[in-house]
Amino acid sequence: MLKTFDGIALAILIIGGINWLLVGLFEFDLIATITGSSTSIVAKVIYVLVGISALYCLKFFPGIAQQQTLD
Repeated sequence: MLKTFDGIALAILIIGGINWLLVGLFEFDLIATITGSSTSIVAKVIYVLVGISALYCLKFFPGIAQQQTLD
């Protein structure tokens, strides 16, 4: 079950990261374009899910740090 959450969180985080890349490079907010505006309820839900996914993915840092010490 946790592996499923890990995959979902990473996918949402990647989507959010790509959106920020587009905002930074081209001032183009893909989420706002898809949902009609950045203030729509759907856009806000997506932004919140990206933020929650980022917080959830913080749990990966100890494993990454441990793996680097083993290498």
